[in-house]
Amino acid sequence: MKLFTVIGARPQFIKASVVSKAIQEANGITETIVHTGQHFDSNMSDVFFNQLNIPRPSHQLDIHGGNHGAMTGRMLEQLEALMLQEKPDRVMVYGDTNSTLAGALAAAKLHIPVAHVEAGLRSFNMKMPEEINRILTDQVSDILFCPTDAAVKNLQNEGFGDKPVAIEKVGDVMQDAALLFAKKAAAPAGVNVPGEFILATLHRAENTDDPERLANIVAALNEIHTTKMPVVLPLHPRTRAAVERNGLKLNVHLIDPVGYFEMVWLLDHCRLVLTDSGGVQKEAYFFSKPCVTMRDQTEWVELIEAGVNVLAGANLGNILKAVSLCETRAVISGDLYGGGRAAEAVINALIK
Repeated sequence: MKLFTVIGARPQFIKASVVSKAIQEANGITETIVHTGQHFDSNMSDVFFNQLNIPRPSHQLDIHGGNHGAMTGRMLEQLEALMLQEKPDRVMVYGDTNSTLAGALAAAKLHIPVAHVEAGLRSFNMKMPEEINRILTDQVSDILFCPTDAAVKNLQNEGFGDKPVAIEKVGDVMQDAALLFAKKAAAPAGVNVPGEFILATLHRAENTDDPERLANIVAALNEIHTTKMPVVLPLHPRTRAAVERNGLKLNVHLIDPVGYFEMVWLLDHCRLVLTDSGGVQKEAYFFSKPCVTMRDQTEWVELIEAGVNVLAGANLGNILKAVSLCETRAVISGDLYGGGRAAEAVINALIK
């Protein structure tokens, strides 16, 4: 089987690291990796390939910036040309980015089967570009690798059980990566991290592109940092630009984006996590840390149901209240995401 893998953003590099490792250990599968360039900064891209031993991409498209339609269209055009050149048996995409959708659409138009890793997730918020990407990618995929029971149920509710597709609950490959690389975790070099701290991440478009939401979140982070506990925030380049554009000031412990091993160290050593990221919500759980999510919905509903994640939206009072609630809350890790065997299950299903 000749597999054509499309990746382009930080979470996809992490997911691909464990699946590509499993591919290398399997018989009968060769992989061509294409990096769209959606995350292009060396701190957001190159460092992950170096740290995680991901095979170097055969093709690097260097497509980033611009509106969603323009970015996705440029990716679609170039990925189609590469698929015609490489003639793969199957295309594999991860998650919910513009790279995901472009890869799936290019393959579907060429009648190449598509496998979607992390299928079936739904936030039920169509204002999120990620939600649109998830739904459309699932619609053109013939193998749907679901991380959770909730994801399987979402697909069944949408009628996928009556379609000629395979729905495979495999667990979450992010947990595979967390378990595999935890021993290599390292403190960010040259960064004076406080003794006890809250780890924050902020990059979701629904927050950074909305001046009111962004101002509320910045105010909450500043107040938490001043009155409760130091906040360490690896600042995404796009978020930094949005903060400056809106005349806001972050009075927290700012650091540059970090590699995966450094992020794992921060997750392992923080008191709690404050985020608008989908992946970081799960990573907090993997490292037994309570999480406050600065979004109105989450696709990881099982974390809310388990009481280890609190939705706070972008309301200042709600964020402060949720942080106070979680400060003393202990998280007992369970087996919500497959226990670190998801990549093996993905490869076994592909071979089958």
